[in-house]
Amino acid sequence: MAEVEFAGEPGTGQAPGMDRQALDEVVRFTSDLIRIDTSNAGDGACQERPAAEYVAERLAEAGLTPTLLERSKGRTNVVARIEGTDPTADALLVHGHLDVVPAEPADWSVHPFSGEIRDGVVWGRGAIDMKNMDAMVLAAVRQWARSGVRPRRDIVLAFTADEEASAEDGSGFLADRHPGLFEGCTEGISESGAFTFHAGGGMRLYPVAAGERGTAWLKLTARGRAGHGSKVNRDNAVSRLAAAVARIGEHDWPVRLTPTVRAALRELAALQAIEVDVDSPRFDADALLGKLGPAAKLVEPTVRNSANPTMLAAGYKINVIPGTAVAHVDGRVVPGGEAEFLTTMDELTGPEVSWEYHHREVALEAPVDSPTFTAMRAAIERFDPDGHVVPYCMSGGTDAKQFSRLGITGYGFSPLKLPEGFDYQALFHGVDERVPVEGLHFGVRVLDHFLRAV
Repeated sequence: MAEVEFAGEPGTGQAPGMDRQALDEVVRFTSDLIRIDTSNAGDGACQERPAAEYVAERLAEAGLTPTLLERSKGRTNVVARIEGTDPTADALLVHGHLDVVPAEPADWSVHPFSGEIRDGVVWGRGAIDMKNMDAMVLAAVRQWARSGVRPRRDIVLAFTADEEASAEDGSGFLADRHPGLFEGCTEGISESGAFTFHAGGGMRLYPVAAGERGTAWLKLTARGRAGHGSKVNRDNAVSRLAAAVARIGEHDWPVRLTPTVRAALRELAALQAIEVDVDSPRFDADALLGKLGPAAKLVEPTVRNSANPTMLAAGYKINVIPGTAVAHVDGRVVPGGEAEFLTTMDELTGPEVSWEYHHREVALEAPVDSPTFTAMRAAIERFDPDGHVVPYCMSGGTDAKQFSRLGITGYGFSPLKLPEGFDYQALFHGVDERVPVEGLHFGVRVLDHFLRAV
């Protein structure tokens, strides 16, 4: 089909090619996907297949040929390729996961898997993380099919399983076992970026992720001498573990600034007219964070490594000293900070507590001066001219980690325009997760514009 340009309607803010059907579909698809319960508790019981079949059907209706792949029964991934007009151009990966974290209905104002649309808002688990983005992608490519639009670059679409756990049945499986599906892909976009962040005083920021801290989930084990709880015991495994956990929880990690975080601090300071040289040896990152107001939340978790104790397990009876005690720690590592993390954990655990990786993934860094980042900035500013795009590093991680094994540079770009008081980041894995209809409309327009301009 021939590439088609649409002039758009001046003053409407509507992207070329985004018609009323696309705007209606992005809302309906978000709601429909939420109603498909794909809760992933990390125990292997999640079944993404019904959501994958829904996605594949919508893609097939748009003339694409989706491929469904499973490592484990019911843990289904969907991959499809849209051919671009320039066969010499590098391909772009657009990926989103189909699973969600569990939700307890009793805690919610509406049932978390109702997909209810009320007062201009779509409610339910996955409304933010990240069935909204899945729906945006579907709505955009279906509009392209109706209008005869083709992007310049090949675009590979991947809808993955198991992102909310190990990704072994999802992006890890795809990257390791089916790399040919991603041939030519050099860059990718996915979740956790390009959302409205209200920084006070009417300032709207749109943080675009150009980095992720590495994942370092640890298992700590202390061993001692089992015995009666009434007796003196200098080899108490619980005491040894508790001391190590306390040291880890109280440790003050030093500042380690990556290029992405430096760029974020530089731009945030400039927007607030704060004069500071972030490249100076005397630069005090914590002092600047104290001046940035609400915007500090975007950067504070990523200026250093971190390790938070999260789980403890020991013993079976109150008057029995166990011979073993176990703890788990959620560690996160800034790009380039792994050696420091290893050395520090050895020091904090000490000689009487051993530790090992329960799950480990690399840290990521992407250039903020690339043409792709520039195109993301331009797409957002086209539809919110008063907004300010800033780079940032994610404190957690996404499927971009697994796709990086294929040499794909990842960005977080799932655009949403949100009203003041709507705490996007708090709704990730939170109660009453929801997304405004107008936010979805903005997102699909921005996404469409970016994908055809990049």
